[in-house]
Amino acid sequence: MIDRSRSFRAPSLVVQIVIGLLAGIVLAMAWPQGATAVGLLGTVFISALKAVAPVLVLVLVTASIANHKHGQKTNIRFILALYVIGTLAAALVGVAASFLFPSVLNLKVAAEAGMTAPGGIGEVLKTLLMQVVDNPVHALLNANYIGLLAWAVGLGMALRHASAGTRTLVGDLSDAVTWLVRAVIKLAPLGVFGIVASLLAESGLGALKGYLQLLYVLIGAMLFMAFVGNPLIVALVTRRNPYPLVLRCLRESGITAFFTRSSAANIPVNMELCRKLGLHEETYSVAIPLGATINMAGAAITISVLTLAAVNTLGITVDLPTALLLSVLAAIGACGASGVPGGSLLLIPLACGLFGISNDVAMQVVAVGFIVGVVQDSAETALNSSTDVVFVAAAEQARGRG
Repeated sequence: MIDRSRSFRAPSLVVQIVIGLLAGIVLAMAWPQGATAVGLLGTVFISALKAVAPVLVLVLVTASIANHKHGQKTNIRFILALYVIGTLAAALVGVAASFLFPSVLNLKVAAEAGMTAPGGIGEVLKTLLMQVVDNPVHALLNANYIGLLAWAVGLGMALRHASAGTRTLVGDLSDAVTWLVRAVIKLAPLGVFGIVASLLAESGLGALKGYLQLLYVLIGAMLFMAFVGNPLIVALVTRRNPYPLVLRCLRESGITAFFTRSSAANIPVNMELCRKLGLHEETYSVAIPLGATINMAGAAITISVLTLAAVNTLGITVDLPTALLLSVLAAIGACGASGVPGGSLLLIPLACGLFGISNDVAMQVVAVGFIVGVVQDSAETALNSSTDVVFVAAAEQARGRG
């Protein structure tokens, strides 16, 4: 007898997202007014992800540490090392791409009003430190994941000495929040449909024609890092074929991140992917939100490429030691980029300062970044967010866990 329930299974979430993407494109071309209206679906989806992500991080990390079993390793140090190596490698790729395919900008656009860039690395590091000691309520309201991690670790360590009943209650609360997250993630196809339809209907891609060379360098460097750089790092670490893992992370994390354009909003998606990969909750519950804050390969590429585009425009000569210093500066600055759309762009004036470029000119470069951000920021976030899962899974595989 034929089991009809198996014959009519719903397509996977990735397939549903692709269907939503195609439907959004068709609607934008056929009925722009309607496409603009359905943009509300995308706004609601992104808002729901951003709303649940801070609570998920606080509760899940607290529960994981509170119920952590003695003798069970979490590989956090190893994962942090991979984050640093990946971000620095991405900055080097961005610098190399800029030397091979130099870009020139038209710096006549008006700088974005109301934006302030950090004055130096010291200011970036001070900001990170102040995020660690942030008020927990303020951290929740402002999605400060560094502060939430600090409080969650502290609460988790304290609750390890609580009664078994209390620790079970915290675990049950974590399961409840995780259930809510999965419910939100199921809305991804509708969210992508609304985002794509409204984006194409309102702005289109015509404004990007003057910056195609710059986009080619940015996207090319990010694709190289996604399909060559990251797989090479994973292969060296795990001694396995890296592409099954890398491609799955790009498919199940990168696609969603591409449209949400927020590493922070993609935290719930990455948590769910880690669960499906069979990774240890004690590891990914801490490593994923941490990666959304400091693992910024795409941001490092953006900072280095746009900075060197400004340098080329102004005719400044760059020697090898300065280029290497820019790579390090871009990697450190990328760690201070916020996990929101356009977060990396405000770090460009910091890198421009290395070449004596004035803040007025640097902020015009930032404005160019916002113009190309329709594509650049999406690709950057997809690389950033998918790489978080890639490195967490690679660390567990390297230690014989995956």
